[in-house]
Amino acid sequence: MTYSISEVAKELNLTVYALRYYDKEGLMPFVERTPSGTRLFKDSDIDALKIIQCLKSTGMPIKDIKGFIEWCSEGDSTLQQRYDMFLERKAAVEAQLAELNKTMALINHKCDYYMTALNAGTENIHKNDKIGNF
Repeated sequence: MTYSISEVAKELNLTVYALRYYDKEGLMPFVERTPSGTRLFKDSDIDALKIIQCLKSTGMPIKDIKGFIEWCSEGDSTLQQRYDMFLERKAAVEAQLAELNKTMALINHKCDYYMTALNAGTENIHKNDKIGNF
Protein backbone atom coordinates (compact mmCIF):
# COMPACT_ATOMS: atom_id res chain seq x y z
CA MET A 1 0.00 0.00 0.00
CA THR A 2 1.20 3.51 -0.78
CA TYR A 3 0.22 6.91 0.57
CA SER A 4 0.15 10.40 -0.86
CA ILE A 5 2.19 13.22 0.60
CA SER A 6 -0.96 14.76 2.10
CA GLU A 7 -1.92 11.46 3.76
CA VAL A 8 1.57 11.15 5.25
CA ALA A 9 1.51 14.78 6.39
CA LYS A 10 -1.77 14.17 8.18
CA GLU A 11 -0.54 10.90 9.72
CA LEU A 12 2.62 12.57 11.08
CA ASN A 13 0.98 15.88 11.99
CA LEU A 14 3.27 17.71 9.58
CA THR A 15 2.59 20.02 6.70
CA VAL A 16 3.05 19.00 3.10
CA TYR A 17 5.52 21.90 2.94
CA ALA A 18 7.60 20.31 5.75
CA LEU A 19 7.74 16.98 3.91
CA ARG A 20 8.77 18.70 0.69
CA TYR A 21 11.47 20.55 2.65
CA TYR A 22 12.74 17.26 4.11
CA ASP A 23 12.88 15.86 0.59
CA LYS A 24 14.71 18.93 -0.72
CA GLU A 25 17.25 18.59 2.12
CA GLY A 26 17.92 14.97 1.18
CA LEU A 27 16.16 13.37 4.15
CA MET A 28 13.91 11.14 2.06
CA PRO A 29 16.04 9.41 -0.58
CA PHE A 30 14.12 6.21 0.16
CA VAL A 31 10.76 7.56 -1.09
CA GLU A 32 9.83 6.27 -4.54
CA ARG A 33 8.33 8.49 -7.23
CA THR A 34 6.05 7.85 -10.15
CA PRO A 35 7.32 8.73 -13.65
CA SER A 36 5.47 12.06 -13.26
CA GLY A 37 7.33 12.79 -9.99
CA THR A 38 4.56 12.10 -7.48
CA ARG A 39 5.94 10.73 -4.22
CA LEU A 40 4.69 7.28 -3.20
CA PHE A 41 5.12 6.65 0.53
CA LYS A 42 5.16 3.13 1.99
CA ASP A 43 4.69 2.15 5.63
CA SER A 44 8.46 1.80 5.98
CA ASP A 45 8.87 5.39 4.72
CA ILE A 46 6.46 6.61 7.38
CA ASP A 47 8.46 4.72 10.02
CA ALA A 48 11.66 6.37 8.76
CA LEU A 49 9.99 9.78 8.90
CA LYS A 50 8.97 9.11 12.51
CA ILE A 51 12.65 8.58 13.34
CA ILE A 52 13.51 11.81 11.52
CA GLN A 53 10.86 13.63 13.56
CA CYS A 54 12.23 12.09 16.74
CA LEU A 55 15.78 13.20 15.97
CA LYS A 56 14.58 16.67 15.01
CA SER A 57 12.68 16.97 18.30
CA THR A 58 15.95 16.37 20.17
CA GLY A 59 17.41 19.45 18.52
CA MET A 60 19.52 17.53 16.05
CA PRO A 61 20.41 19.69 13.02
CA ILE A 62 19.03 18.66 9.63
CA LYS A 63 22.57 18.15 8.25
CA ASP A 64 23.29 15.61 11.01
CA ILE A 65 19.98 13.83 10.39
CA LYS A 66 20.97 13.64 6.73
CA GLY A 67 24.26 12.08 7.78
CA PHE A 68 22.37 9.49 9.80
CA ILE A 69 20.21 8.64 6.76
CA GLU A 70 23.34 8.28 4.65
CA TRP A 71 24.80 5.91 7.27
CA CYS A 72 21.62 3.84 7.12
CA SER A 73 21.97 3.50 3.36
CA GLU A 74 25.59 2.37 3.77
CA GLY A 75 24.49 -0.66 5.78
CA ASP A 76 26.17 -2.58 8.55
CA SER A 77 29.52 -0.82 8.21
CA THR A 78 27.99 2.21 10.00
CA LEU A 79 26.26 0.41 12.88
CA GLN A 80 28.74 1.80 15.42
CA GLN A 81 28.33 5.38 14.19
CA ARG A 82 24.54 5.06 14.38
CA TYR A 83 24.68 3.55 17.85
CA ASP A 84 27.04 6.30 19.06
CA MET A 85 24.77 8.96 17.56
CA PHE A 86 21.78 7.60 19.44
CA LEU A 87 23.81 7.52 22.66
CA GLU A 88 24.61 11.21 22.11
CA ARG A 89 20.93 11.99 21.43
CA LYS A 90 19.98 10.08 24.58
CA ALA A 91 22.40 12.18 26.65
CA ALA A 92 21.05 15.38 25.09
CA VAL A 93 17.45 14.41 25.88
CA GLU A 94 18.39 13.43 29.44
CA ALA A 95 19.95 16.87 29.91
CA GLN A 96 16.81 18.52 28.49
CA LEU A 97 14.66 16.46 30.86
CA ALA A 98 16.78 17.50 33.83
CA GLU A 99 16.33 21.17 32.91
CA LEU A 100 12.61 20.69 32.39
CA ASN A 101 12.34 18.99 35.78
CA LYS A 102 14.02 22.00 37.42
CA THR A 103 11.60 24.28 35.60
CA MET A 104 8.63 22.18 36.69
CA ALA A 105 9.80 22.25 40.31
CA LEU A 106 9.88 26.04 40.23
CA ILE A 107 6.46 26.23 38.56
CA ASN A 108 5.00 23.84 41.15
CA HIS A 109 6.52 25.94 43.92
CA LYS A 110 4.96 29.12 42.53
CA CYS A 111 1.58 27.41 42.11
CA ASP A 112 1.71 26.41 45.77
CA TYR A 113 2.90 29.90 46.69
CA TYR A 114 0.00 31.62 44.95
CA MET A 115 -2.60 29.09 46.13
CA THR A 116 -1.50 29.63 49.75
CA ALA A 117 -1.51 33.41 49.25
CA LEU A 118 -4.96 33.27 47.66
CA ASN A 119 -6.32 31.16 50.53
CA ALA A 120 -4.82 33.57 53.07
CA GLY A 121 -5.88 36.63 51.09
CA THR A 122 -2.33 38.04 51.19
CA GLU A 123 1.23 37.34 50.13
CA ASN A 124 2.48 38.40 53.54
CA ILE A 125 2.19 34.75 54.57
CA HIS A 126 5.30 34.15 52.41
CA LYS A 127 7.67 36.71 53.94
CA ASN A 128 10.54 34.18 53.99
CA ASP A 129 10.06 32.82 50.47
CA LYS A 130 13.50 32.94 48.86
CA ILE A 131 12.09 33.19 45.34
CA GLY A 132 9.99 36.23 46.16
CA ASN A 133 6.62 37.36 44.92
CA PHE A 134 7.39 37.59 41.23
